[in-house]
Amino acid sequence: MSALPDAQLLSQQDPTISKPIKVYKSYLKDLAKELKTRFEAKENIRELVALRSSRIDALLQNIWASYQWQDDISLIAVGGYGRGELHPYSDIDLLILTSDDASDYRDNIESLITLLWDINLEIGHSVRTVSQCCKTAAEDITVATNLMESRPLAGNDTLHADLMALVGPDQIWPSSEFFRAKWDEQIHRHRKFANSEYNLEPNVKSSPGGLRDIQMIGWVVKRHFGAQSIDELLERQFLSQDELDTLKEGQDYLWRVRFALHLLGGREEDRLLFDHQRTLAESFGFTDGNGKLAVEQFMQQYYRWAMHLGELNDVLMQHFDETILRACEAETVLEINPRFRIRNGHIEVANDKVFTKTPSALMEIFVLMANHEGIDGVRASTIRLIRKSRHLIDDRFRADPKNKRYFLELLRSPNRVALNLRRMKRFRILGKFIPAFAHIVGQMQHDLFHIYSVDAHTLELIKNISRFRYPSMVEQYPMACRIMQRLPKHELLYLAGLFHDIAKGRGGDHSSLGAVDAREFCENLGLNKRDSNLVAWLVEKHLEMSSVSQRKDIQ
Repeated sequence: MSALPDAQLLSQQDPTISKPIKVYKSYLKDLAKELKTRFEAKENIRELVALRSSRIDALLQNIWASYQWQDDISLIAVGGYGRGELHPYSDIDLLILTSDDASDYRDNIESLITLLWDINLEIGHSVRTVSQCCKTAAEDITVATNLMESRPLAGNDTLHADLMALVGPDQIWPSSEFFRAKWDEQIHRHRKFANSEYNLEPNVKSSPGGLRDIQMIGWVVKRHFGAQSIDELLERQFLSQDELDTLKEGQDYLWRVRFALHLLGGREEDRLLFDHQRTLAESFGFTDGNGKLAVEQFMQQYYRWAMHLGELNDVLMQHFDETILRACEAETVLEINPRFRIRNGHIEVANDKVFTKTPSALMEIFVLMANHEGIDGVRASTIRLIRKSRHLIDDRFRADPKNKRYFLELLRSPNRVALNLRRMKRFRILGKFIPAFAHIVGQMQHDLFHIYSVDAHTLELIKNISRFRYPSMVEQYPMACRIMQRLPKHELLYLAGLFHDIAKGRGGDHSSLGAVDAREFCENLGLNKRDSNLVAWLVEKHLEMSSVSQRKDIQ
């Protein structure tokens, strides 16, 4: 690793002369080489992310010391750099903070920024007084968030301490307003990605289930509790040890993917583009086999991590909503039955033994949500109990006539079938009840015809089928809606939709293999032979039907 030049000597001459520039460039080049070597040696990703941050700290402190400053200015790391997390080509976000007008330092600041650009350091910077920071942060939640994660690098540390006191939750953005603004921000961000973790070219940082979702939890923790890390949620019983472990392991995994993308692209790149997926699959040790391409196996691993992290984000956002936004709301409680009630629009169990004493309640809750329009979602505590109790779904559970009836009742519901099947998948109940479905969760379809993974594509199909029952769709899809109205058993079409791609990734003809699965499941569900055969036939012939519908004039 190249040594940095002596800041004391540099302070006696022009710091932008060619010699220090060459030394700084050499320092950064050696750092990049070291990071790549250690990453390929599979060293701990947390140490590598922290290493680049600490080495950039040393570089900036050295450069800062080569200029003449008074004690009324400081250099601050903000954003991801403020957290001490830097990937190979992440931007280095800096704040030059002054107690008063910075005009006296204009030449120094311009020279400093020019030098950083000359050594090819990707920086984002702002120059503000303490009062300007406070004003901007009060108006802009993004600025407030970046300052919340800031730390001093050089200069007068007192300025940073003064700033932190003035932008705390007792001054601007109280935790309830902060949470609402960040949650709205997350909702808007997720919409850009169709609210799905399963886009074929996901963004590791911004897609649902990505790094931003983990950071979101950290921001709320820091703002509301004054906590410095997510670990403190465990002490406050907002997180279980298993959930904390999942968050950390998931972050490590996404960090490795993002680190690899930066190295592969030679720039800041957070999108898992098709071309990158194949290369990363190989570098992560996947090979073609068992009916699946290496890239499909790699992407299935990615999607499953994104799903786990998205599920945890859901639980914690719901929990924060209940404890931060709705803490002072008057409660409205409606008893449904001895097992469930609705509290402020969200369903919850009557007690924490419900699923243990009555395992079939794991199916019943989704039927209740489909049939009660007043239910907006599930309480966080109940989501946790579902996660904790889903191991109860075994062969005995699947053979229980009551659970079969619940599943059919859900499929026969006139409303929100697709939504509650999606919830079942989200809470990993659907894959437990239909084991074959669990195998296609996150299963990539590496072609340009499908834009989602197999499970996401399947549930999108169910959603589209259910839309043909809505009166508002008659004008847009008159034939499909007429046919749907005439069908005596809508549940058969939903079952065919659930099974049409369920054998993807096994090798062989997935239509034929799926038809066998569909017939067996329908017979076990208690359907008569005629209905079971019809569902199996629909699954077996779905590709032929697709071809006819797209190439023939079916009118």
